[in-house]
Amino acid sequence: MSEVAATSGSRWLRGPLRPFRRGQYRLLAGSVTMSLFAAGVWLIALVWQVIALGGGPTELSLVSAAAAGGMVATTLLGGVLADRVPQRRILLAVSVARTGAIAVVAALAVGDLLHLWHLVVVAGVIGLGNGFTYPAYSALLPSILPAEDLMAANGVEGMLRPTIMQAAGPALASALIAASSPGAAIAVVAVLEALGVAFLLFVRPVPLRRDKSAEPAHPVRAAVVDLKDGFVYMARTPWLLATLLFASVLILLIMGPVEVLIPFVIKDRAGGGPGDHAIVMAAFGIGGAIGSLGMATFKMPRRYLTVMNLFWGLGCLPLVLIGLFADVWVIAAAVFVVGVCFSAPMVIWGTLLQRRVPPHMLGRVSSLDFFVSLVFMPVSMALAGPVSGGIGLGLTFALAGLVPTVVAVLGIVLARMPKDELAHPLDVTPPAEEEGVEVGPVKELVADAA
Repeated sequence: MSEVAATSGSRWLRGPLRPFRRGQYRLLAGSVTMSLFAAGVWLIALVWQVIALGGGPTELSLVSAAAAGGMVATTLLGGVLADRVPQRRILLAVSVARTGAIAVVAALAVGDLLHLWHLVVVAGVIGLGNGFTYPAYSALLPSILPAEDLMAANGVEGMLRPTIMQAAGPALASALIAASSPGAAIAVVAVLEALGVAFLLFVRPVPLRRDKSAEPAHPVRAAVVDLKDGFVYMARTPWLLATLLFASVLILLIMGPVEVLIPFVIKDRAGGGPGDHAIVMAAFGIGGAIGSLGMATFKMPRRYLTVMNLFWGLGCLPLVLIGLFADVWVIAAAVFVVGVCFSAPMVIWGTLLQRRVPPHMLGRVSSLDFFVSLVFMPVSMALAGPVSGGIGLGLTFALAGLVPTVVAVLGIVLARMPKDELAHPLDVTPPAEEEGVEVGPVKELVADAA
């Protein structure tokens, strides 16, 4: 079916679902959904496969560290490649490699031939591949969607992550493991990854949105220049630098308390157990899904930089309640609000990057954004225990709740974000594309030819 027919036949898709009017986005979203579903099943299957091999927390940490280390190692390179190599090709290569690696693990597990070192190696391979995925996806999206649909698409992706990867995937994994074995769950992961590859195969290739004719001929020298240019652009762009610095502080302050300390608050102060912890984490995930989808229903705010950073800063205030009250329902309500306020501005942030960062640098800037999360999240988790032991849980959560607001206001003022956002409005819908006409790089090529 042609893009024209697909668009015309889907007029009922409105609000946050409007990107699905375009066939190419439906295929890309299908691939993302399968990958997130596979990731959710893999998270649980991996834990119980390590346990089935006789491993404990140390062995699981080794496997997890291999995956995290792989992502840290390749994220910046992934941004460079996303600006130099067609992004669909990168996504396809990573998905195929990930499918093959997981299929090998599944075959070894089912055949009772699996060892811990196999899981370490495959987790590392998956981590290395995942470092290329986010920059490539972020750079590809504006090539297949018009600017006015980007915010909705980012909202859909933000909604899929908690519902598919953090809820549906683990639920399926638990059922498969209970009915059969971790190996069977890993086999299903391989099938889901293969379905994601199938969707990607039908996504049409799109040309790169950059001119490489005047660049150094040597590929290594060109890649180094690209990476340097990405850092220079970040340093010379006040709103970008201020937001990334704020995000570093935000992740450092809140991820450790949320991921590491809340279980102990539930256990030691609220007298709860695993079921109560599951309720709290579900509240956080549901809040994130509602925040993402809710933000996707609106146009870009006129004061988008101010709204985004204040959302993140003020959204941390409910964490103070966790240090003051010992009721599970208070903790669940607090993290629900944090989930809403953490995910909603992420929709603005993703759209902001795709609309204001020059197309030929979007992969590198996206990788810098991802790198910040990868680097500071484990640091926050490592510090949470010792800090809370030294100053107490109440003060730790008070700092996590109050400091981000102060940092957010400082970032807004020092980077002069109110002036910048008015000088570069994003709340005005770009001129509508002619009905059914492909947008993105095709439009640019036509303009160049003229």
